[in-house]
Amino acid sequence: MDVSKYMGLKIAPRGLFDELHARKDKPRFMLRGTTGEWTPVTTGTFAAQVRDIALFLIATGFGDGSRAAVYAPNRVEWASAALAIQAAGGVMVPIYAASMPEQVIYVAKHCDAQVLFVDTPTLLSRALEAWSQLPELARIVTLDDGLDSKLIAKKLRDAGKSAPSDTQIDERVFGWSKAQAIGAARDPQDLLRRMDSISLDAIGLMLYTSGTTGNPKGVPLSHRNIACNGKDWLECNAPLLDEGAIDVLWLPMSHIFGFGEMCLGNTLGWVSYLSDPRECLERLPEVKPHVFMSVPSHWEKLASGAMQQTDTRARKETLTRATGGRLKFCLSGGAGLKREVKEVFHESGVLIIEGYGLTETSPTLTLNRPDAYRFDSVGKALPSVELKLAEDGEILAKGPNVFGGYHKDEAATREIFTEDGWLKTGDVGRWTEDGFLQIIDRKKDILVTAGGKNVPPANIEIRFAGDPLVAHVVVYGDAKKYLVAGVWPNEDVAKTMPEAELVAALQQRVDVVNAALASYESIKKFSVMRTPLTVEGGLLTASMKVRRKKVYETFKDAFEGLYA
Repeated sequence: MDVSKYMGLKIAPRGLFDELHARKDKPRFMLRGTTGEWTPVTTGTFAAQVRDIALFLIATGFGDGSRAAVYAPNRVEWASAALAIQAAGGVMVPIYAASMPEQVIYVAKHCDAQVLFVDTPTLLSRALEAWSQLPELARIVTLDDGLDSKLIAKKLRDAGKSAPSDTQIDERVFGWSKAQAIGAARDPQDLLRRMDSISLDAIGLMLYTSGTTGNPKGVPLSHRNIACNGKDWLECNAPLLDEGAIDVLWLPMSHIFGFGEMCLGNTLGWVSYLSDPRECLERLPEVKPHVFMSVPSHWEKLASGAMQQTDTRARKETLTRATGGRLKFCLSGGAGLKREVKEVFHESGVLIIEGYGLTETSPTLTLNRPDAYRFDSVGKALPSVELKLAEDGEILAKGPNVFGGYHKDEAATREIFTEDGWLKTGDVGRWTEDGFLQIIDRKKDILVTAGGKNVPPANIEIRFAGDPLVAHVVVYGDAKKYLVAGVWPNEDVAKTMPEAELVAALQQRVDVVNAALASYESIKKFSVMRTPLTVEGGLLTASMKVRRKKVYETFKDAFEGLYA
């Protein structure tokens, strides 16, 4: 398609409002009811939600640069709240719905959130319990009018936990409809004036990304960062994109991958069928989308049936049944996708696009593209991106999509940039003879699961520190569907225990740790390792830290055997 009219840089809400006159009555989202029927949410209805919630924020003193967090699973109101925050001149801070209470408190406190949008009884309970520890939080808005904040607060108090009083809830907790009504009573021109006043260099989005150790880091992205990346993205993928396309949107909008898909749909007028992550593949034959953005594990499942067929026609027919047969634009993100999966789709006329990037780069640095791709690479640099390799092969980046530094963390900011201003990605790469980038190693110890989750293994392993039965735990699972671990028992303690008793005791410790983790961080299986980790053997540093890469290489068969 001709994307020239979308090449101007603008804040994300403008992608919705600038085309509203032509799309007002067209479906923007489709919601599946309990009996399987689909109900449309028009672009006009969606835009009205964004407008009213933005005006509510303005009416309640939400100013330029104010920060508001969204803590909820995907739903239309999630998108409405996010764009409303930005349209009001604020900074939208997503909090993953899977975040545990201590993570929610840390993010909301660190970013000084003034407003928290929340959904589901469980998440609202966590938010109410944490409220007393969040001095900047002025109000909570529930995305569902059916949530009973007073009842949830009472249950917390009955359990001996902290919770606001009924009076505080009356004053500071707003249901979605009430917030909309307050905004609807204001002059809509107030919002247009506010959006016109927002600088592209103002921060519009702050994501929290896991480091290799310690608390997550706040990554502030300006409207210019995101808009420049979006412009590059449209230019590269234009041959595969269409206005009015149908997509199945399941990616969490709390991740920049999912938020980007939602914003792209606003710009191009897509009809997005919202789906639960567990059911999205079931929706494809029914919906027959033109667009599907997903993670390697989903693409592998879709390809599995076709890969069992012995001829091209049968493989294509199998993929057609699995996907609905109308896929045109396909994107795989998170971890690397197996080459054989890309090849079986391509043989059937479907190109799966892969690229590479970081949250700190808004997020894309490279893309394969319709007219230039290699399945053994992550593509070429985007038009506005500069890349080079350091002496040790680390990929360094510059461009208008690169963030300016971590929130409240000068030390981490200094660490991630070179003295002459290049962003250090933490990944090691090499160039092919025809200019494509290949990732050959990671300098940073972060696992990316097949589901696209970024997991710092040290944050899990440290939870076993000090246990007298455990000498070392090493978590494994890069590009895998789930995490496993090698557990090295403290032999001085373990030698007195029968093997079955030892395994049971270690399983109990793993279960305790898992209970404090999000499901994607949990250790599904472990192996008791008897070959000790030593400095002499090259598996520990002189300061007794695990040499992770060497451990993975040495015990690869044992780790891989846990997936058998």
